[in-house]
Amino acid sequence: MTVDDLMEREVVTLNAADNLSLAEDVMRLGRIRHLPVVQDGALVGILSQRDLFRAAVSSVLQLTRPSEREWLARIEVRAVMTPNVVSVPPGTPIRKAVEIMLAKQIGCLPVVDRSRLLGLLSETDCLRHLAHLLRIAAEKAELPEVPPAM
Repeated sequence: MTVDDLMEREVVTLNAADNLSLAEDVMRLGRIRHLPVVQDGALVGILSQRDLFRAAVSSVLQLTRPSEREWLARIEVRAVMTPNVVSVPPGTPIRKAVEIMLAKQIGCLPVVDRSRLLGLLSETDCLRHLAHLLRIAAEKAELPEVPPAM
């Protein structure tokens, strides 16, 4: 099984020139934790909730919600995104992708072909697949044993 079997193909993206207020709205409304950043169809970065939290200074400065939104509207995504994105090609085995995510301590892997974003493999996609495999294992364990043919 490869990443293109599990990845999400319909991925919401941002442009590097978009502002963080827009990014925050997209993340909150879509319940999204990672947004790939594309420019001319090519993947140029990724913005995570963690990046957005670092940029939001409201907790430190005690800003009101409207003031925080005004602050975020002034900051472009390119200023806080992670530019050197760890990504994989579509034929990457799931096991290898999971090992990369664990080793790099990242929550998703953009799936790219020649810098073009094809999809996104997230922790949630991997956990959903694990749950499926565990259901199959449990069902298999409940089956009666068939004696070997003589």
